[in-house]
Amino acid sequence: MEAANMDDPHQALYLSLDQGGHASRALVFDRMGQLQAKAVVETAEQRIPPDRVEQDGDALVRSLERAAEEAIVSLGGRAANVAAAGLATQRSSIICWDRETGAPLSPVLSWQDRRAHGWLQQFAPEAEKIRERTGLVLSAHYGASKLRWCLDHLPAAASARDAGRLAMGPLASFLLFRLLRERPLLIDPSNAGRTLLWNLDRGDWDDELIKLFGIPRAALPACVPTRHDYGTLTVHGREIPLTVLNGDQSAALFALGRPHANTAYVNLGTGAFVLHALGELPAPRPRLLCSVAWRDAAESVYVIEGTVNGAGSALEWAAQKLGVKDTEKELAGWWKTETSPPLFLNGVSGLGSPFWVPDFESRWIGDGSPPAKVVAVAESILFLIQRNLEEMKKSFTQFEQIFVSGGLSTNDVLCEKLANLSALPVYRPVEHEATARGLAWLVGGCPADWPEQEFGRWFRPSPDEGLRERYERWGKEMNAGLGRGIVG
Repeated sequence: MEAANMDDPHQALYLSLDQGGHASRALVFDRMGQLQAKAVVETAEQRIPPDRVEQDGDALVRSLERAAEEAIVSLGGRAANVAAAGLATQRSSIICWDRETGAPLSPVLSWQDRRAHGWLQQFAPEAEKIRERTGLVLSAHYGASKLRWCLDHLPAAASARDAGRLAMGPLASFLLFRLLRERPLLIDPSNAGRTLLWNLDRGDWDDELIKLFGIPRAALPACVPTRHDYGTLTVHGREIPLTVLNGDQSAALFALGRPHANTAYVNLGTGAFVLHALGELPAPRPRLLCSVAWRDAAESVYVIEGTVNGAGSALEWAAQKLGVKDTEKELAGWWKTETSPPLFLNGVSGLGSPFWVPDFESRWIGDGSPPAKVVAVAESILFLIQRNLEEMKKSFTQFEQIFVSGGLSTNDVLCEKLANLSALPVYRPVEHEATARGLAWLVGGCPADWPEQEFGRWFRPSPDEGLRERYERWGKEMNAGLGRGIVG
C-alpha cells in the first residue's frame, strides 16, 4: 500500500469526509484552502411518522467509501500528496454495533429522531443539573435517550451488551470503527458532547449521568481530543492518516479560518444552526446550547448555539404536503412574486431553540397558494434564526456581521431577507461547503494563510417593512400557539 507523500508540505493535500443527512461528501483542499477535488454520494433517510428518522449504518459507510474513492481517483498522480484526512458527521445521531464484527445492531437514529421524548420526561427534575454539566437542554434530539431506547427495544443490542460485545455511541465513532484499519473505539468532544452524557468542563464522560440514564460505560467509545491519531484510512490503495474528528456544524465554524468574536455563523442545511465562538467556557444560557467546537491540550473553542431543526427538512416536508416540485429551485422566484404570504409555525423535526418543544404542531396561519405557503415556510426559517440571534445578543457580543454557509445559502433571496431582517450584513463565500473546508483547515494544522480563491458576496441590509411586520405577527402567533406570554 502506498502511503501519503509528506516530503513537500507545500504540495500537501487534505481530504475532508463530511457525512450529512442527505449525502456523504469527500472534498480535497490544498494548503491554501483551494478545492482540488470533490465527490458527492447521496444517502437516504427513512421518516416514520410522527417522530422517527432513521438511516442505514452500512449504507453510510459505503457512501463514504465511494465518495472518498471518487475524489482520490480524480486527483490522478496528485493523490500521493494527500497527507491527512478528517471526518465530520451529524453530531446527535447514534448507532449500536457489534464490537467484534462491526455489524450494526440498530439503525442510525438521526439527530432529528425524537422517539424517546416521553421516556425522557421522567428526568425533568434533573434538567438544570444536566444543562450545567453538558451545556444542553434535556431533549430527545440528543443521544442518551436514543441509546437507552435501543437497549430497551432492540434484543440484538441487549444481547450484545450481556455478551460484552456491544459498542454504542455517536455515529462518528461507528464510522471510525468501520472505515479505519485499526478499528478504534474513540470519539471527539464535539460529537461526544451531543449525548447528554459528556461533561463539558471535564471533557470526558460523566459517570453520574451515565448511571442516571442507564447506559453501560464499557460500551461507549473513549474520549480523545479533536486532533488525534485516530487511525489509517485506506482509499484506492493509499494509506491516509485520519487526524481530526469533529461535528458537522463545529467544523463549519472554521471554514474561513479562525472564527471572529463579532460574527454570527449560520449554517443552512437540513437544519439551521446559529453559532457564536468563544475562547472560554461561558455562563450557561437556559434557552441556548453550549458546546465545544475544538479541544486539545493547548486550547478549547467553545460555542454558544441556537438550533432550528426544520430548515431544508421543513421545505421538503412542505413540498410533500403541498404536492409541489423543485421547491428549492423555484423558491427565489416565488419569494419575489408572493409578497403577502401566510405565516408558518415551524415545528418540523421538533421546535428547537429558544422554545424547545419537541412535539410542536406545524401549521400555516392564513391561506394562500402552494407557492405562497412554501414562501411562508422559508420565512419561518429566517424568523427562527432571528429569534436565536436576539437571544444571543442578550448576553454576548453585539454582532457586526453574519457569515452563511450550507446548501440553502445558495439562495440569493434568502440571504437578502436574512440581512434585511437582522439589519446585519451577510457574507456568503463562494465555497458553501463550509463543513469540509473548515475540516481541512483543522487537518492542515490551522494555517495562518487560508485565503478564498475568489471573494464571495456581501448582502447589505435594506428596509423591508413587510418582512418585519410578518415577523412581529409570527412572534405573537408563536406565543399564542405555545400558550404563553410574549417571549422577548
